[in-house]
Amino acid sequence: MSLKEQITEDMKTAMRAKDTGRLGTIRLLTAAMKQKEVDERVELTDAHIVAIIEKMIKQRKDSIAQFEAGGRQDLADQEKAELAVLSTYMPAGLSEAEIQAEVAAAVAESGAAGPQDMGKVMAVLKPKLAGRADMTIVSGLVKGALSKA
Repeated sequence: MSLKEQITEDMKTAMRAKDTGRLGTIRLLTAAMKQKEVDERVELTDAHIVAIIEKMIKQRKDSIAQFEAGGRQDLADQEKAELAVLSTYMPAGLSEAEIQAEVAAAVAESGAAGPQDMGKVMAVLKPKLAGRADMTIVSGLVKGALSKA
């Protein structure tokens, strides 16, 4: 079952269960998916959907930080609930050891010699790790690996 089909089935299940919180989040996700399909005139693949979900998760994390800083715990809790629903659709994350192994392989594959080659290494890693690792953490690991080189 594709990710798009799974999301549609989960929406139907949430409707039947009258789970308004989950249903609202899934509807936001399907709206974002349809918007991308219309704007770009493409049929979304699982990779496209994961990218949309990643973007939505990043937005939720930023919102949570802002709401907590502003003393609006009620809104932060709502964003946390949406974040939990969106996270269920992400592929399983990699451990730090697995990420470091991928970084080491990418550095060797790209022939990177120093910090100036960070773009080459990230270009190799991004398609492999998208949705499976936080790219800011990956970026830090690459920077560390290249500074040692």
